[in-house]
This record gives sequence, C-alpha cells and structure tokens, in this order.
Amino acid sequence: MKQLLLIFLIFSFSLVSAQNKVYSVRIALLKYSGGGDWYANPTSLPNLAIFCNQTINTNIDPNIPEIEPGSQDIFNYPFIHMTGHGNVIFSDFEAANIRKYLESGGFLHIDDNYGMDPFIRPQIKKIFPDIELIELPPSHPIFSQYFNFPNGLPKIHEHDGKPPQAFGIILNGRLVLLYTYECDLGDGWESEEVHNDPPEVRLKALQMGANIIHYAFNL
Repeated sequence: MKQLLLIFLIFSFSLVSAQNKVYSVRIALLKYSGGGDWYANPTSLPNLAIFCNQTINTNIDPNIPEIEPGSQDIFNYPFIHMTGHGNVIFSDFEAANIRKYLESGGFLHIDDNYGMDPFIRPQIKKIFPDIELIELPPSHPIFSQYFNFPNGLPKIHEHDGKPPQAFGIILNGRLVLLYTYECDLGDGWESEEVHNDPPEVRLKALQMGANIIHYAFNL
C-alpha cells in the first residue's frame, strides 16, 4: 500500500506526458446530442490514461479525442467513455452504430455525473431493446481486475445518499456496456484542484477506472 501511495503521489505531480512519446492505443470521449454536458470533467480521461500507464502497464495516449455516436471512427477505439448531467438523445442510426461497435468488441463506459439517469436509461434500451440492463454483483471480475474492490463500486461523491451501483449489458457472456450510477468516478479522476477530494478518494476512483480499462482491453 505504501508503494502504491508513493506512485499515486508521483502521479499527482507529473500529469504532463512527454511531447514525443509514441502511444499504441487511444481511448475516446463520446460527444452526444440532447443538451447534456458531454464535455464535463475535462481532466478526467487524460488523468486516467496517465494513471493506467504508470500502474497497469498500458500505453494510452492522454490526448483524448471526441467522437460522435454515429461516426465510423468509433471502431478505432477499444474504450469509449460517456458522462454528463443532463439529457441524452441517440438517433436510430446512432443507437444501431453503437450496438454494432459493442458487438464488434468495443466497450462503452457511461458514468452518471448526477442527473443523467432518467435520460440515459431509455437510450440504453434503444441500443439494446432485447437485452436487460442488470446490476453487477461485487463478485463480477471488473471489481478485481487489477485492484480489488470486494464491496463493488466505490463511492466517490455524495448526492442523494444512495449507494453506488454498477449496471451492465452482457452480450454473449461479455460485459460490453458499463453504467456507473451514484458514484461519480469521473469526478474522482479529475485533477486534484477541481474537487479537492482527499488523495485516498481520488486513488480509489483511479484504481476502479484502471480496472475498467484493464477489463475492456482484455476481453
């Protein structure tokens, strides 16, 4: 634990990557329609990429592109993240494209940044009308990929006093869509000065994020 905290402290002071470094993989942020702030938490994915590179031996580019759900470019990214507080709308074409992406081996992580829940659930149903969104138990492998979370999803920010929950779409035995609710992982990935979270809270968030990345990359 002491060694891990030391790594985390080094990480906190070294979030700028080398200009000429060559990265082997990229992850993306989903830019969706409907009015919700898809651009929330601008420092979260770059920080998560750097943390993963330093702790679980990934080689992720911390320069995060924005990708639209109807674009063919989504197939170039093994992991796509989505967040926000408000409304989300996928067209029929966008929903079909996301499903094709997930059926082809892609992974979508949706993180409710508080207020997205009533809007995102109908859109998930639009993508998968034939598959139920189910709650993942603490025994699911995503909670023990690299860091161990025996109680399941950690609580990062408090909103309505509800416990954090992880939901998923399972396709042919594989978790392809993860929806994290009442947790705010993305807030925990943000730079320290954004929310002034204690180091141990940010560390939990980043460790859980690393588990998600590790799972997505090793399906």
